[in-house]
Amino acid sequence: MEEFEVSASSRRTKSVYISTVISIALVLLMTGLLGLILVHAKNLSNYVKENIVLNIIVNDGVTEADILSLQKELDGNPAVLRTQYVSKELAARNLQNDLGEDFVKFLGYNPLLSSIDVYLKADYANKAGVETFTKQVSGNSMVKEVVYQDSLIDMVNKNIRVIGLIILAFAAILLIIAVALINNTIRLAIYSQRFLIKSMQMVGATKGFIRRPFLGYGILHGLLGALIAIILLLLTLYFAQEQIPEIVILRNYFEFALIFIGVICLGIIISSASTYFAVSKYLRLRMNDLYR
Repeated sequence: MEEFEVSASSRRTKSVYISTVISIALVLLMTGLLGLILVHAKNLSNYVKENIVLNIIVNDGVTEADILSLQKELDGNPAVLRTQYVSKELAARNLQNDLGEDFVKFLGYNPLLSSIDVYLKADYANKAGVETFTKQVSGNSMVKEVVYQDSLIDMVNKNIRVIGLIILAFAAILLIIAVALINNTIRLAIYSQRFLIKSMQMVGATKGFIRRPFLGYGILHGLLGALIAIILLLLTLYFAQEQIPEIVILRNYFEFALIFIGVICLGIIISSASTYFAVSKYLRLRMNDLYR
């Protein structure tokens, strides 16, 4: 009979531990998914900003050697990500492809000018950065004008700012919910062990001695939950790439590693902290209060 009770108690304890790990894993999975969304949103915003083009139109009569020298000078600018030289002939071919007609043959000459397409780094792809860069370039005698879509730059930065604030607010709310869910799950698990805790205390075990195994299990549960969450996150990334191959341009392994490390740390910290406070609560209670 005693062996049966011990066996039943052992199975019940294992069941509680397994449900605790699964609950922690699911909560950390949601947190990790939000982290991946934040990273992809940031990388997407940088990608959009870094593909806004500024056309530097060069004066007619400037030699190709001088234009290439100007391009090299622009490449050395700390705000510039990359540049592309577009000759008069290439510009004419591109326009012919867009129009579907040979306008050079119709006009008898090529009215287009050579240009340099400039793509700024994400940190400089804003109104202030573009205006500063334009003033610097416009002072060059070879430059006729700098053409760019001012409204597009404003719209992109405004939308990215709004979306970023919404995602950050959602992230803060989800983090609070995650902490609360993990804390409640662990408190319920410790609740089932409250009589064991009090029995150990009554036979003379110190608080530190009683807490130690529970904290060990708390850290282990947080680690196991985090590892399960990471495996599910990796599977999510794999299937997302299978469905949307273009998402590969937003991939950043360093940022992914930071998210995975953050998931592990979050799982261990929340789990161990919740375990510590839950065990301490029952250590403070009197025996009669355990039945409430």
